[in-house]
Amino acid sequence: MKIKKGYIALIISGKDRGRRGKILKALPKEERIVVEGINVRKKHRRARKSGEKGQVIEFPASIHVSSVKLICSKCEKATRVGYKVTEGKKYRICKKCGQEV
Repeated sequence: MKIKKGYIALIISGKDRGRRGKILKALPKEERIVVEGINVRKKHRRARKSGEKGQVIEFPASIHVSSVKLICSKCEKATRVGYKVTEGKKYRICKKCGQEV
């Protein structure tokens, strides 16, 4: 999986298309990611103690990694991630500007 935690991503499909957000969690085995403020779900939580009220909790659910593009930190464009090998080291590069991500 080419997209990792901490990057800024652009959503390219679904109800949140066109929005940007920071990647909070990457789940490589499922090929899914959790993006801040994207695909927000509501969960109704029961009261745990007597006298306490129940709550409605909002949380970002995961989306498939193919639904996002990485925002390059250098050129600020939505791009794919490529690889470049120099001197035995493998670097991740932006496909648009060619700079290291």
